[in-house]
Amino acid sequence: MRLRRLAALAALSLALTACGSGGGSDANALRIMAPAAPGGGWDQTSRIAEQAFRSVDQSRKVEVYNVPGAGGSIGLAQLAGEKGNGDLLMTMGLVMVGALEQNKSKVTLADTTPIAKLTEEYEIVVVPADSPYATLADLVTAWKADPAKIAIAGGSAGGTDHIVAGLMAKAGGIDPKSVNYIAHSGGGEALNALLGNKVAMGISGIGEFAEHVKSGKLRALGVSSPARLGNVDAPTLKEAGLDVELANWRGFVAPGGLDDGAKKNLTDLVTKMHDSQAWKDAVTKNGWADVFQTGQPFADFLTAEQTKIKAVIAEMGLVS
Repeated sequence: MRLRRLAALAALSLALTACGSGGGSDANALRIMAPAAPGGGWDQTSRIAEQAFRSVDQSRKVEVYNVPGAGGSIGLAQLAGEKGNGDLLMTMGLVMVGALEQNKSKVTLADTTPIAKLTEEYEIVVVPADSPYATLADLVTAWKADPAKIAIAGGSAGGTDHIVAGLMAKAGGIDPKSVNYIAHSGGGEALNALLGNKVAMGISGIGEFAEHVKSGKLRALGVSSPARLGNVDAPTLKEAGLDVELANWRGFVAPGGLDDGAKKNLTDLVTKMHDSQAWKDAVTKNGWADVFQTGQPFADFLTAEQTKIKAVIAEMGLVS
């Protein structure tokens, strides 16, 4: 009797373990990992995608969860442990490409299955509403005088925000290595640092700070676009005197080791999500550029971006 009980318990344990793994997951369920703290661009993109997925299939279970830390490196390591799981997506982008270099991560994007490039978004440079710096020129003057005094809040070290800070410094005649950049694991943390006057300026994707600029809590000094944007009342960085232009991008990757069927299923699902009215409305509302790309073209794009960003951050002195 005791042996039968032990055997039954062992069988139950195996069943529960299978239910928690990729192989035993609900075929109509999808998890989306945002590899950062709540409030940032990856979290925002993930939760908007969640609603868009549900809009095209209301019976589908969709869950977004956060794995913050190290510019997505921690989340990427977890994704690597889900090899072959066709019910999981991770939101990622340019930030992760730079952060993986900066953190010297052993797990790389080569350990993932590229699914889709989704959006591009320009960066915005802001200061607290009561900042003494009314223009970017004011800020750069103070920055040149004492680089250490101008603390800059942004996302992960080596990410897009950090790269923009380095490019701005170089364009303004400031040694990029002297930039006092304070990395945060999510846009919410960077916002709190700004609103608490713990930093002089902040750099992030427009979508993360736009509402706070509109409400008057933050003042926009410039955007990293080639021309002025209709949804932000701010000059371009070039107009403001700094020859800097850069677009962030975001997309989805899945765990490595997917078979062709699982990869096609995920790609088809993401394509339906992208084509939904809910997604289109969110892209317009947030001022994102729709740059949808799947398959080998996206895989090739990822490879090229890794080469490009590695060279940029090395030139900026953002990695040793």
